[in-house]
Amino acid sequence: MTVHFIGAGPGDPELLTLKAQRLIASCPVCLYAGSLVPEAVVAGAPPGALVRDTAPLTLDETHALIVEAHRQGKDVARVHSGDPSLYGAIAEQIRQLRADGIPYDITPGVPAYAAAAAALGQELTVPSVAQSIVLTRMSMQSTAMPQGETLENFAASGATLAIHLGVRALRDIVRRLSPFYGEDCPVAICVRVGWPDQMILRGTLADIHAKVREAKVTRTALILVGPALGESADFPDSALYDPSRPHVLRPRVRVAGGTD
Repeated sequence: MTVHFIGAGPGDPELLTLKAQRLIASCPVCLYAGSLVPEAVVAGAPPGALVRDTAPLTLDETHALIVEAHRQGKDVARVHSGDPSLYGAIAEQIRQLRADGIPYDITPGVPAYAAAAAALGQELTVPSVAQSIVLTRMSMQSTAMPQGETLENFAASGATLAIHLGVRALRDIVRRLSPFYGEDCPVAICVRVGWPDQMILRGTLADIHAKVREAKVTRTALILVGPALGESADFPDSALYDPSRPHVLRPRVRVAGGTD
């Protein structure tokens, strides 16, 4: 048997990859993180499959289910939100699997920041404005952030920030980022992206906290911050399709009456 770690994407079942759909439909055991993965994502599990929400379980309790499936020779679909490589908490699960000699593989999924950008209808890396995205989180009640991985250090780069697990600390985030980006810097709060009740709140560092408070958003939100979220009309074009910059797949464009 194999334990298949599967990225379910942000919540929309139609954003599952074909491989993810196939694995969920073929595994007699399906364990999913119900706090972030809607039941619709695992609705394709085969008839008679054990489908279990692991949100209320501990790591050891979840692993015990996998050990039993291993004993019975049953493949396991271990379904996580977004992409398992980002805050998927799979490292400790993999450690236990290796210790018990249980094989596993990983199927990537659509990460929340990519789904959020799609919902916003824009690119997060804009020429001459921001060419990097920093994926980070607030510590809140989870493990502490490593030394040096601070909002201030990331903000100093001017990159687009994608901040997870931080909406309850939004006032503190605004306070720490404003000196670097300015109070007029665009912010987008993307709530339950891909779910039927998806909500997008747009504003600036100056007013976003009031908007979030009015909307009573307290969890399951991704915070995007950076100048790249501004009006695209003010940005220069990418050099990718610039006729004056040929590359191996597109020779220099010949101008009528002129030279190459």
